[in-house]
This record gives sequence, structure tokens and C-alpha cells, in this order.
Amino acid sequence: MIDIKIAVLANGVWDLEWGKQVLKEVDFLICADGGANYAALSLRMPDLIIGDLDSILPENLDRFKDMGCVIERYPCEKDETDLELALLRAEEKARLLGEKDIWLYGATGKRIDHFFGNVGLMLAYAKKGYRIRVIDPEHELWIVRGREEIRGASGQEISLISMSEESVVTTEGLYYPLQKGILRQDCPRGVSNVFLGEKAVVEVHEGWVMVVMPRCARGR
Repeated sequence: MIDIKIAVLANGVWDLEWGKQVLKEVDFLICADGGANYAALSLRMPDLIIGDLDSILPENLDRFKDMGCVIERYPCEKDETDLELALLRAEEKARLLGEKDIWLYGATGKRIDHFFGNVGLMLAYAKKGYRIRVIDPEHELWIVRGREEIRGASGQEISLISMSEESVVTTEGLYYPLQKGILRQDCPRGVSNVFLGEKAVVEVHEGWVMVVMPRCARGR
């Protein structure tokens, strides 16, 4: 089966040159309101723009509408954030195609309250069986439960942050090993571990753990 890359573009911080490249790899792009401004700058037409549309520039909205992009407008006074609405549509698409990964760009930087809300959404989708992969030019983060092999580079840092009150974790291939060790939500014990080689295994026996990886190798 061919993997289809489904992505959501939010209205956080955006690096234009990096963004142009990553959006070339996306097969189906949903923009949460102002994220469509970044799509326009990156010369990429979204498949869907959704939200209350108070952040997208009118000229970009008109341009994408003329190009045939699907537009879903919601009232400003609503329970869901624009990103929640975008992720719901991404989930529908992923379910239809049998995909489990949803890539999320533009979800870091700017407002820290929005970022913490985005982390909550990552956990909610992990509990539904989807992996929201948040990526910016410097980091990649996602939530793990169960066993996962992770590719990296020797000397590259990786942090494991418990999203549950307590998580039970075993690791292989990292400088500071865990053997059914306890990571707690209120203690940063899992921050700044290091790859010994080019791959590591993280197994979360209980709880939910966020993996945070810099997108470039760093020495200890």
C-alpha cells in the first residue's frame, strides 16, 4: 500500500525556505485558517482551508477559492479551535485511506497557550490511535505508547517526557538506559538522552510518552 502523507498547516512560526521543501512531500494539505497564508508564500495550494477565516489574508482566500480549493467557514464564536477543526478533517481523510500518521506544521512558536493546547490535541489523537507528528525546522515531536524503533544519528539528543502521571518505559540504544523505569509527569528525568548509534528503541509499557528530537545531530 502506498503511504499518503496527510498534513495540517497551522498559523504558528513558519520558516519559508524549509516550508517550501516539506510541503512538496505532502499529498493532502489542510490549512487551519491563517496557515493558508504560509501555504500561499510557499507556493502550495491547500486541498482544504477551514476555520473562522479571521487570520487568512483576503487576497489569499480569494486566490485559493478561484483555484478550486475547498473552503469551510465557521463562526468566530465556537467551541473548537481552527486547528481542532482541521485535525478532525485530517482524521476523516486518514481513516478513509487507512493512515495513522498526521503531520502537523506551523504548530510551534508564537503563542505558548496555543502550543500547550496543541500538545493536548496530540495526546487526544494518540488515545484514538493516531500519531500527530509535530515538526518545525528544529524539532520533531510525537507521542508513543507501545514499542517503537526510532532512527537518529550517533550523538543526537532525544527527550522522553511523560504525558501521564507516571509512565513505565524501557529503552535500547540510548546513553542513559531505562529498564521498566518510571518517568513522572512532574520530573524531567527523561530530558536530553543521547543516541549511541543510528537507532534506538523506546517501549512504553504504561502511560503515554512524548518523544522530542532535534532535527540535527548534536554531540554530548
